Amino acid sequence: MTTTLLTKPRVVRILLIDDHPIVLAGVKALVMTDPNVEVVGEAFDGRSGLRLAAEFAPDIVVLDISLPDLNGVKVAERLRAECPNCKILALTVHEDRGYLRQLLEVGISGYLLKRSATTELSRAIAAVAAGGLYLDPAVAGMAVEVSAPRLPESTTGRAELSQREVEVLKLAASGHSNKSAAAILGIGVKSAETYKARAMEKLGFRTRVELVRFAVSEGWLKN
Repeated sequence: MTTTLLTKPRVVRILLIDDHPIVLAGVKALVMTDPNVEVVGEAFDGRSGLRLAAEFAPDIVVLDISLPDLNGVKVAERLRAECPNCKILALTVHEDRGYLRQLLEVGISGYLLKRSATTELSRAIAAVAAGGLYLDPAVAGMAVEVSAPRLPESTTGRAELSQREVEVLKLAASGHSNKSAAAILGIGVKSAETYKARAMEKLGFRTRVELVRFAVSEGWLKN
């Protein structure tokens, strides 16, 4: 007789940053409906959020863009530098290309509109926690349009890339750092850096926005 051991799903630890107490309470209530999600901290401004992120090392920071001290873009930049293993899900009312471009370039893992939170927040958190990139359906098309340079023909781009370069590029487009991608693929950090740099050079890309745009066009980042 064999015994099957059931593994308990890992709890995803969340930090919430939003300057509106009512909004933050509502987001917390939505998050807490998932038994596999734990809210480890709440902050009403960017600096407090950064302190809590350093203290609790959450898996995901759900971050408002419009904050009273540091704006969400600045907070995201510092989170990427100070808490590189933490993923960032922007939760915002802004639907313009400017914010989307800036945050994709910083390296966020998700962009969700507040008006979609009731139906999409759990899905967005699950996608980000799994290592994917989540884009609200209302802004996903902007990721393709947001960068002006023309993409190379997808078949040509794929033909020029090795399998390992594609693997590293997919992870980079999803918001993973070189260190994170290296750990996932079982290679050295320097190797991950080299594969990414080589692939970006082959495709003629200089920014992450161009990379994400290409990844969306290739179907790499389907929600």
